[in-house]
Amino acid sequence: MRIAVYLPLLLSLIAPLGARPLSERCEPRLATWLLTASALVLAAESTISLGLLAVTGLIRIPQLAGLGHWSAHSAQHDDPAELSVALIAGLLLGGAVLAAARMLWRRARSLASAAVEAACMPTSDGFVVVDDEAPDAYALPGLPGRVVVSTGMLHTLDKTEHDILLAHERAHLAAHHYLFVALAGLGAAANPLLRPLATAATYTIERWADERAAIATGDRARVARTVGKAALAAHRSPAPLQPPGPALGVLGRSKSPLSNAGPVPRRVDALLSPPLDRRSGLVLATTAILTLATWSTAEAAHDLHLLLEAVGVR
Repeated sequence: MRIAVYLPLLLSLIAPLGARPLSERCEPRLATWLLTASALVLAAESTISLGLLAVTGLIRIPQLAGLGHWSAHSAQHDDPAELSVALIAGLLLGGAVLAAARMLWRRARSLASAAVEAACMPTSDGFVVVDDEAPDAYALPGLPGRVVVSTGMLHTLDKTEHDILLAHERAHLAAHHYLFVALAGLGAAANPLLRPLATAATYTIERWADERAAIATGDRARVARTVGKAALAAHRSPAPLQPPGPALGVLGRSKSPLSNAGPVPRRVDALLSPPLDRRSGLVLATTAILTLATWSTAEAAHDLHLLLEAVGVR
């Protein structure tokens, strides 16, 4: 446990540096999978590492050590981790579990609420028009989901742009993008160091939907103009719609801190450029980091097992 147990925590500091390269240089669908998997795996491995460190502190308490037939005196001499480190790890572990549970509960409630709201919207083709002059549009998850568009947005866009808008929002529903947002957010809740990965995933999800719309309409430049036009109209609106928490829309979710430029200008620029490829180098680097994190956690768990055997009362 001397080194292996700390590796997932160290990788949680390093991995977010790859958020921008993945989001800007890798094909959006693949980038979303890699970012979401990275947030989840690194959050899980770092949480387990905190748990392993916390156990080394617990077995130094005679009352608790007696429950497992371990020698607290031997643990104090054989365990390489400092007691202060174990105590800090225990506090961080408690915070991570509480934050993840709270986020999971809130997300489950919001998804259930969205599903109920979608079911109450009468429609034959999943397309719902809301009488509101504020231009907005979003995909509301449900069984099935709904594409909700305001009258203000319909008045802002022409007929061809309506088709692009619908293709974008339906891509969110078809690919279950709200699940990627929820899972990446869960990882960031458990380990705040991974928030850049979750933020990047929300951006690549919009890029994924943009590319699906471009394929459906066959006109990347037209999709870029539609995204920019919709964003500009929403920016000028003083009272935008307030969609439910898990809803995803053509305007995106929030401003990304990945660069000084906002997400919409970067999406427009990406659509005006040739489609991105899979970037095997980035894929291999991400896979290597996740593999190393998993291996180091398994190695640390094995080391703890050996420690518990060594301090066992004979």
